[in-house]
Amino acid sequence: MSIFVADGAGSALRGGEGAELAIKAAAEFMQKKLALAEFGLGDDFAVDCVLEVRAALFSEAERTGLRARDFACTFLGIVSSDLGTLIMQVGDGGIVLDVGEGLEVPIIPMSGEYANMTHFVTDEDAVDRLVSRVLNKPVLRAAAFSDGIQRLAIQMATNTAHEPFFAPFFKVLSTATAEQEDQLQQALLRFLNSDAVNDRTDDDKTLALAVLI
Repeated sequence: MSIFVADGAGSALRGGEGAELAIKAAAEFMQKKLALAEFGLGDDFAVDCVLEVRAALFSEAERTGLRARDFACTFLGIVSSDLGTLIMQVGDGGIVLDVGEGLEVPIIPMSGEYANMTHFVTDEDAVDRLVSRVLNKPVLRAAAFSDGIQRLAIQMATNTAHEPFFAPFFKVLSTATAEQEDQLQQALLRFLNSDAVNDRTDDDKTLALAVLI
């Protein structure tokens, strides 16, 4: 199981396009890994993934005659197998998961030196800013999200998951069929665009969820 989330910088000329390219590059990197007989889920995997994402963004910047920072975006990833789980993150947003001991926030959400600032995968020091963590158990429930969801999903004072926020999502996912996938996506979109959510955040909102059935 793999989840990748990226959020384009609001100040970047093509931040949204950068986020899409980042996800595509990470997915292609994952496909290459899956074609191998075996591979390890460790810090080297996280670094290589981020380098692959950066290469795609810098290549697009060169192709279009723009700067890499015009495609600036954050980047978060979860990769899990029967042998363990790897979490990686550059920039704000968050990851919440359960490996059998309840929901946890394995990486404290990061921000920049000042309020409303963060780090991006296109930054020169992105690899140094990369935070990764390895757990020796597979994921049972997982979520990755952009900073627009962060204050709804995480109790910031304690850096813990807000259980009531996630409980309905995971309950529905655990009983849903493959045929209901489109309906679930539409229901999630309606929720993210609802007044109840928009009244609490004016930022872009991305939320990816998965459960092990």
